[in-house]
Amino acid sequence: MNALLYFLVVVIWGTTWVAIAMQQGVVSVPVSIFWRFAIASSLLLISLKLLGRLKTLAFKDHLFCVLQGACVFGFNFFCFYYASFWINTGLESVIFSMAVLFNTFNSFVFFARKPSRRIFPSALLGISGVVALFWHELSGQTFSQPMLYGILLSALGTFGFSLGNMISLRHQSHKLDLFTTNGYAMLYGTLIMGAIALARGDNFVPEATLRYLGSLLYLAIFGSVIAFSAYFSLVRRIGANKAAYSTLLFPPVALLLSTLYEGYVWHLNAGIGIVLILAGNLVMFYQPAQRVKRPVQQA
Repeated sequence: MNALLYFLVVVIWGTTWVAIAMQQGVVSVPVSIFWRFAIASSLLLISLKLLGRLKTLAFKDHLFCVLQGACVFGFNFFCFYYASFWINTGLESVIFSMAVLFNTFNSFVFFARKPSRRIFPSALLGISGVVALFWHELSGQTFSQPMLYGILLSALGTFGFSLGNMISLRHQSHKLDLFTTNGYAMLYGTLIMGAIALARGDNFVPEATLRYLGSLLYLAIFGSVIAFSAYFSLVRRIGANKAAYSTLLFPPVALLLSTLYEGYVWHLNAGIGIVLILAGNLVMFYQPAQRVKRPVQQA
């Protein structure tokens, strides 16, 4: 089951970059995020209500859902959408891959969970692999003030994503229903983005094109309802640190799509990057076979 959840997260979030790119243009960033999670939260909460699986939450739990919504379903995307105006997707991917280290740090701070001995070597391999994967893009950028803004926004978005992971761990330690807390957190993230859009005077009318609406539905249903449910299920089952390692596999999936549909040409550094990322996965998840002790036979 863990392998299936991990696969779903990697494949879906590795492909959402295409849909996010289709969102950029006419509609403002807060409004695009608003509609994405308005659809996602409505689908999730209504489905849970019809199935009789929507659980009652205490007021305090709702407050934590507000925080989770702000961190994961609001400012995380707000930061990365705007960062893409100043830095390329390669640098964004490198920074987002730091989520595994942020989760390790935050797990220790908030839950006193000591990191596994495998975390740092596997993270070093994985992050080095992402850097190698995008070496041509990274080496071609010159440092500037706008680039600094993009880096800071990406780092802030990644840290917000990690804080959302910690709140999910808090929900699960209190035996709260995963789908209920996700649904309410998405709803609160929607309201926060809606308030920002209203304050900015943005137009809430979505772009009436197949490109925009199709990408919006993909992001809402697959990228939000399915992928976030799978991801936070992984957080519960294998821990926030291991679950965050999936972020290192998004870039290879994205480049594979780019190869198929945009003619991306692979270089030696990209191949080295894939090998390093896979090696990091091996270090993180490899479980050596346990030797079975045979009973000593009496003579």
